[in-house]
Amino acid sequence: MNADAILKGNVLHDITHFGIRAAIGVIFIVQGLGKFDPGVAGFLVNIGLPVELQIPIALAETIGGILLIIGVLSRISSSILAIIMLGAIFHVKGAANLTGQGGYALDLVILAGVLLIIVAGPGRISISHIAKKIPRFLQ
Repeated sequence: MNADAILKGNVLHDITHFGIRAAIGVIFIVQGLGKFDPGVAGFLVNIGLPVELQIPIALAETIGGILLIIGVLSRISSSILAIIMLGAIFHVKGAANLTGQGGYALDLVILAGVLLIIVAGPGRISISHIAKKIPRFLQ
């Protein structure tokens, strides 16, 4: 049996799965690129994190977002991004308010999206899926 969870085998599901990956990927790329700003170091100190985490978090979000969009190493990058989202919900926002100022509702939706990708895999509109088909063409 295929290692990927079987959702449904039609084009609309494939496009929707890609859309979820792409939307989450774009969000992480934008957020990750913003974390390269020197001002983020002060924010990290204010929330009790060492400044040395600035670049690893920025790289994880940026590279993870790119990998999600193209569909390569999707489960691994989603796992790392899930850890980042848990940190955002519990450490940064303190899981205090679901909505309103400092709310974590969007963070929770993004966490649900990356958990979906961990379970379902990258889907059929991905480089990983295309790469699996290449050996069949060579035979």
